[in-house]
Amino acid sequence: MCGRFALGLRHDEIQALPGYPNMQVDEWVDQEHFVPRYNIAPHTNAPVVRRRDSANSELMLQTMHWGFQWSKENEKSQNAINARTETILEGVGVWNKVRGKKRCVVVCQGYYEWLKKGKDRFPHFTQHGDGKIMLLAGLYDSVAVEGESRPLCEFAIVTTDASKELSWLHDRQPLILTSQEEIDSWLDTSSQSWNPKLQAMMRPYHDEEAPLKCYQVPKEVGRVGAESATYIQPLSSRKDGIQAMFARQRLNRDPKYIKPSETKPLRRKRSSSPTLTDGIQIVKKDKRS
Repeated sequence: MCGRFALGLRHDEIQALPGYPNMQVDEWVDQEHFVPRYNIAPHTNAPVVRRRDSANSELMLQTMHWGFQWSKENEKSQNAINARTETILEGVGVWNKVRGKKRCVVVCQGYYEWLKKGKDRFPHFTQHGDGKIMLLAGLYDSVAVEGESRPLCEFAIVTTDASKELSWLHDRQPLILTSQEEIDSWLDTSSQSWNPKLQAMMRPYHDEEAPLKCYQVPKEVGRVGAESATYIQPLSSRKDGIQAMFARQRLNRDPKYIKPSETKPLRRKRSSSPTLTDGIQIVKKDKRS
């Protein structure tokens, strides 16, 4: 599954979509409702890329709520944050309604998954080997919100079987779009229908020329609301990680050893992320649009 991801870039960096020169995004709807974060959890807001309309028009970014609400009558029903490829291919339920008409791309720097060892769980971060933005296949819809003049837009991340390279971590992974052709096909809703080309894309990630990298990260990322840029850094490279532990051991053994922090002062960088409200809306009673 995919239950947490990171997108801590500035708004202008996100809209530029670095690494994807053929994706020109001129507008970001509800930009003010997204706060860049390195720990994005379900039922909060995040930006997705979609076509402005079914005529295969220009691309736009739109901030949406992460999670589909299953029940129209029960406002406390569990939201679906992931859409399994197997269920999408069956063509039943809510996914059948949106798979041909409302496809989007979820923008992130990478995603988190937890490795289970006995009773403990260890978070790992997966990203592109070159660090470029990762684009995940998504589905979206909109619901009418009681007392609101505008519908609430919501999205789910498509998941598939894990690749053999990542099967040790979890049996599922997001459907990662690997090429411009796949991105264009996924965002092309002009036919308003599902087709064999899309079906062929429902497979685990595999690209020998652009492999993914995955590494353990700090457990603090498991706390919803916790936030730090260090969450996407390898645990071994943190000041409180493995390298620091070895340094402390060396210091204890050799009194003459001088810690790097004593010879070179640390520089603090002021955050450039805008301070905005999250803009999450609560669905009272909804009716699918």
